[in-house]
Amino acid sequence: MLSQESLELPTPATALEGRNTPIRISGSHYVNGRSMLPPFPEGHEEIVLGLGCFWGAERLFWEMPGVYVTAVGYAGGYTPHPTYEETCTGRTGHAEVVHVVFDPIEIGLPELLRAFWEAHDPTQGMRQGNDIGSQYRSVIYTTNELQRPLVDKSLQEYDQALRQQDLGHVTTEVAPLEAFYYAEEYHQQYLAKNPAGYCGLKGTGVACPVT
Repeated sequence: MLSQESLELPTPATALEGRNTPIRISGSHYVNGRSMLPPFPEGHEEIVLGLGCFWGAERLFWEMPGVYVTAVGYAGGYTPHPTYEETCTGRTGHAEVVHVVFDPIEIGLPELLRAFWEAHDPTQGMRQGNDIGSQYRSVIYTTNELQRPLVDKSLQEYDQALRQQDLGHVTTEVAPLEAFYYAEEYHQQYLAKNPAGYCGLKGTGVACPVT
């Protein structure tokens, strides 16, 4: 993956202009063939998670039972419909993220959050391991009001677990999702298409309680 040294988030005035036209993708999930585009089945929920490079992060979630479909993209910034190259400059404000659509009857949000916390180091600010830049920051973007209390509870519990091991405080950004922009086709399910490709996931080794 490309990396860059920009650790400062842009302002709306300094962010790249972007474009009005979405990046075109097939919309078909390479692994399970389901549509990555809405509408999704009735009763399913969505959440958007960023935990460093989105290649390995997406694979983590598409392999989980109860996850209906995943897609990678960009969220949390200002530039509409950014490209990967633009996001890597740090001037869009976006993080690399995974859009997770799941059936809450089969898998609960706390289980997804446990996988999220344990798969990366959420104390590192604008980086994840050797991947440096604001696009690699840890983020959770909720899609309904009922998700926020569960997210806040899991963050507080994992922050406490990390502090007990002297590993620092959680720096994860939590906010309602404003917009999710699909990444280019070649990024979608990248590790299924390129099994020997780069995966930057590396947790802290600290277990996350699920209550």
